[in-house]
Amino acid sequence: MAACSSGLRMGFRPSSPALNNPPPQSSSYLRSPTPTLDSYKREMASGQLTAPAFSARLVPSFEGLRPSTAKFASLGPFKAGSLAQRSFRGLVVRAATVVAPKYTSLKPLGDRVLIKIKTAEEKTQGGILLPTTAQTKPQGGEVVAVGEGRTIGKSQIEISVKTGSQVVYSKYAGTELEFNGSNHLILKEDDILGILETDDVKDLKPLNERILIKVAEAEVKTAGGLLLTEASKEKPSIGTAIAVGPGPLDDEGNRKPLSVSAGNTVMYSKYAGNDFKGSDGSDYIVLRASDVMAVLS
Repeated sequence: MAACSSGLRMGFRPSSPALNNPPPQSSSYLRSPTPTLDSYKREMASGQLTAPAFSARLVPSFEGLRPSTAKFASLGPFKAGSLAQRSFRGLVVRAATVVAPKYTSLKPLGDRVLIKIKTAEEKTQGGILLPTTAQTKPQGGEVVAVGEGRTIGKSQIEISVKTGSQVVYSKYAGTELEFNGSNHLILKEDDILGILETDDVKDLKPLNERILIKVAEAEVKTAGGLLLTEASKEKPSIGTAIAVGPGPLDDEGNRKPLSVSAGNTVMYSKYAGNDFKGSDGSDYIVLRASDVMAVLS
């Protein structure tokens, strides 16, 4: 009795006449609904089961895997380029927000400024026409409208640039607008780097805490005297301060003078600021005073 109960716990089933009496080994067994692998082996050994019969016996179980012959006549033949022509016909992508012609006036709010973007240079200095992809995205324009300013503490601070001023701004600042048939940019005053009334960046007058630096020339030789190629020259992070802004505003709206003065040789963060090329070929950078790490002497 104990052996019987232990057999039940191990998963054995009681014997039955059907299990004790296996079916006859004949070819008719191949037509039984539930053949086993052992039965196929026995039939093959006795020569009663051939390869074609064996294959035919297995195939019906996988009839659902036959190649489909369904046709999609409604789609028609596919032609190269037809997807772009049919699905995206008439699609126009605009980088700037278009202001409808019925709006003739735009007044910035707070410390925002509306700038009419300067037209990109279409020719090189030698007179060669530049393709659209090679034209440098302009970072300057004319101020056409300003907001009312901002409040700091009990002080109302007006915008530091006036209508008609020519300014330079950060490369990826603001929101582009197509307004009155021209490209404009609306941005915060803090995104304006400085006022530039000429075409040479060395004449830039920085705003707030910005500093204009003339970048030192990169080393052309290694310590061992080997000449460096342009690609292997390390980007310099040292330069001379050409002009400095009036400084940031404190909590009461008063200007805090910068600790860097024009003429100082400074070390700055390598990947900070906005890079510019002067008319004499020199490299300049405009960055925040917080990006200056040290004054060298």
